[in-house]
Amino acid sequence: MTETKTDIAAMMDRIGCAARAAAMELATASAAQKTRALEAAAEAVDAAQDDILAANGRDLEFGREKGLSDAMMDRLMLDTGRIESICAGLRAVAAQDDPVGAVMAEWDMPSGLHIRRVRTPLGVVGVIYESRPNVTADAGALCLKAGNAVILRGGSESFRSSTAIHACMVEGLRAANLPAEAIQLVPTRDRAAVSAMLTATDHIDVIVPRGGKGLVGLVQREARVPVFAHLEGICHIYVDAAADMEKARRVILNAKTRRTGICGAMECLLVDRGFFEAQGAPFIADLVTAGVEVRADEALQSVPGTVAAAPDDFGHEFLDMICAAKLVGGVEGAIAHIRRYGSQHTDAILTEDDAAAERFFAGLDSAILIRNASTQFADGGEFGMGAEIGIATGKMHARGPVGAEQLTSFKYLVEGDGTTRA
Repeated sequence: MTETKTDIAAMMDRIGCAARAAAMELATASAAQKTRALEAAAEAVDAAQDDILAANGRDLEFGREKGLSDAMMDRLMLDTGRIESICAGLRAVAAQDDPVGAVMAEWDMPSGLHIRRVRTPLGVVGVIYESRPNVTADAGALCLKAGNAVILRGGSESFRSSTAIHACMVEGLRAANLPAEAIQLVPTRDRAAVSAMLTATDHIDVIVPRGGKGLVGLVQREARVPVFAHLEGICHIYVDAAADMEKARRVILNAKTRRTGICGAMECLLVDRGFFEAQGAPFIADLVTAGVEVRADEALQSVPGTVAAAPDDFGHEFLDMICAAKLVGGVEGAIAHIRRYGSQHTDAILTEDDAAAERFFAGLDSAILIRNASTQFADGGEFGMGAEIGIATGKMHARGPVGAEQLTSFKYLVEGDGTTRA
């Protein structure tokens, strides 16, 4: 029977009420309980590997029928290695220090008050994501570690994989005597559930969108619940006049081709004009040889195999074996271009000149700025967070990779001794 909007609204209300109740219990759960839940979840994922891969096979078939791009299919696909990574991520988060209750600062006042600022859970987090079934484990783990209940709404194409992974997360919760409602997966593909989450101000404290421009735009337009902003990953790499050629060739090829469908993939290559005139651009030839369609400005079209760039190729997130390329006038030209076309996600400079790197870092306000390394390192796991719930590009609260610590707020604990105010 087809679900009606009334049915879905009632279902989401039940899920929201259950999440709020679970969040109250999690707020006082011990660090040992949360650690046990995540370790048991990792054990469950490992044991259920065959079932998860079978579910993923059905999702991949669904994705092919939908006509998903190769990059989206790569996001959707699970294999033994990726399931092992899910288990490793769960164990890494389990091993981290519990952020809840951690003292961020403390001080004494002349009035006699002793004040502490301590970390506290946000409450209930709503995560809306596309394609990647591993987000089910990553988001569930990080929210739990931070003492939050979470409502997960995965993409329709990853529904079966996410359901199989979610069952393992619930198994972990039960092993630690924590409420199963602490990690809930919306059990429908109907998009009305997304709208219900975006307006669930009584139940959800923050929404985290993880997906493409269309999803993030929808969330930002329609949400009545606060949102951790996550815009496109229009990541730039700038090859400075003082770049090391061999480093540049390694980094650029990795940044574009390692995985084209992730938000840390390089989408635009900027090259210092003087560097190009003196040394050429063999890294562009490397990209072409690897099968990348390099859409170059007029000056770089002299490199064999490139094609002419259209104006809207700059500032575009391809998520495919395509990138834009352009000559710029030094670090200032690179900064100007990125300020105009970037998404404040991740941008990198390749240079041996400390002053140029410092100017690049100071002149841009991207959430992540990198020197002499691939933009594919824009990942919470690579930052030592075990996993991430996304890369936040806004400037309020969390910014950059969002791990367990970033999924907390804080409160002030004030102690006196019969102290009164004059």
